[in-house]
Amino acid sequence: LDNIKYIETDPEKSLFKSTLRALRPHQWAKNILVFIPLLLAHSYFDEPRVLSTLLAFFSFCLCASAVYIFNDLMDLDADRCHPEKKKRPFAAGDLPIFAGLALSIMLLVLSAFLALTISFDYFLVFVAYFLSTTAYSLGLKSVALLDVFILAGLYTIRVLAGTFAANVELSFWLLAFSLFIFFSLAMLKRYSELYNLEQRAKKRTVVRGYSTDDKEILALLGVASGYISVLVMALYITTPEHMVEYRKPEFLWIVFPALLFWISRIWLLASRGQMSEDPVLFALKDVASYSIALIAATGVVLAI
Repeated sequence: LDNIKYIETDPEKSLFKSTLRALRPHQWAKNILVFIPLLLAHSYFDEPRVLSTLLAFFSFCLCASAVYIFNDLMDLDADRCHPEKKKRPFAAGDLPIFAGLALSIMLLVLSAFLALTISFDYFLVFVAYFLSTTAYSLGLKSVALLDVFILAGLYTIRVLAGTFAANVELSFWLLAFSLFIFFSLAMLKRYSELYNLEQRAKKRTVVRGYSTDDKEILALLGVASGYISVLVMALYITTPEHMVEYRKPEFLWIVFPALLFWISRIWLLASRGQMSEDPVLFALKDVASYSIALIAATGVVLAI
């Protein structure tokens, strides 16, 4: 933090709103992933497991916000040169830097306390998530391909954490699906960043270990990984030992084309330059994504 250039904060802007923006609550939607093992185990009426999973959700939310704030403080100079990131609270001077440091530490301590109240195994997974996301923020995000693997791993760790929080059997089908689908989304994030950068610069540019010339290969890797995740789901649906867990498993086939369509659609939009640099934020604002999710959820409910 020694090289950060300080700028005056704007007293006219709401401290509460600026702090809320710094926490990035919209990113908490990613932590809903901890509920997936609970739902797949059909333990949604088991109160102790539901409570533990809720605590896991909040612990990840607090930890994620702590890391986001720390990351913003580390990237201040770069963010101030970015057309969108310069509007972030710390980069824009809406919040003082010392307040960010204090808030980040407080959130991290609180999240670790919540993690310890769940179980020691869950706490170890939580620590693995924190170390991975911190290493990513401190430099690994600039290592081509490794950054994408880490991003996919961070999503998958949330699913793994949900397994320990709910104390249910670990599903290797779920882990395989998670790795491939999240690898695709991580590639989509990088592809969109490079696409937007190329449109602004109008020339070959290198950033975070990638060149704008890498867009095509990233798209190939991302689409292939997304389709493999659909294949994993299809194989899971046709596995006899898993079909006994559902009353009408044939309805699960509704999920299959819905997911296939969604993956194809987001990559098509990305190739047209209509995808934001954050796929999660895009999905939260996209009506079609909600409709597709509703169709998939209907298939699961009918199968149960």
